[in-house]
Amino acid sequence: MASGSEVSAPVNDEEPSETVSSLKREDRLRKFRELHFKRNEARKLNHQEVVEEDKRLKLPSNWEAKKARLEYELMVDEKKKECAARGEDYDRVKLLEISAEDAERWEKKKKKKNPDPGFSGYAEAQLRQYQRLTKQIRPDMEEYEKQREEYGEDFHPTSNSLIHGTHVPSKDAINRMQEDIEKQIEKRSKYSRRRAYNDDADIDYINERNAKFNKKAERFYGKYTAEIKQNLERGTAV
Repeated sequence: MASGSEVSAPVNDEEPSETVSSLKREDRLRKFRELHFKRNEARKLNHQEVVEEDKRLKLPSNWEAKKARLEYELMVDEKKKECAARGEDYDRVKLLEISAEDAERWEKKKKKKNPDPGFSGYAEAQLRQYQRLTKQIRPDMEEYEKQREEYGEDFHPTSNSLIHGTHVPSKDAINRMQEDIEKQIEKRSKYSRRRAYNDDADIDYINERNAKFNKKAERFYGKYTAEIKQNLERGTAV
């Protein structure tokens, strides 16, 4: 007679543990693949950056400024075409787009800019002096019109004109030239770096080199030795 009790199947405890370990393994492999992919991407980006940097190093030193200038010129050309298509004046549109703050900042920057490039040669220095002196001249338009009517066609001479020695300057012109020359002489006299000799100054040197040394010492240590020097001059030094 068969037994009525049910026989239960044996439970395998190893199956869940194997599933957990396989899941962990798959997770590790997935992370490893992600890290491997990220490493390849970083290597690729680094290589691209090295190539781009090498290209930048081979470019001229002023390439960035030239590039910005070209981009600005292209933008200006496009803006001009748009204004021409709308029938507007580009200069007027440009002025309307400039704010008061930008205009003030550009004006200050223009004033701070030093137009004098310094001494590069006697010819350039003479040209700059000529331009500086001619800017000071204020033309007399009434005298200009009077001379033009007087000389007629010879006022603008050609190769066939014979007007040499016929021009006589006015007294006002001669006085203006005299004043200008006197101003130049006065200005040149201030450029000299030679120091005037002072007869009343104390002689505490034996030659020119010693005088320069004493001036330097006085400039740096004079305030510390003033009392000692006064005592020596009065004869009360200890």
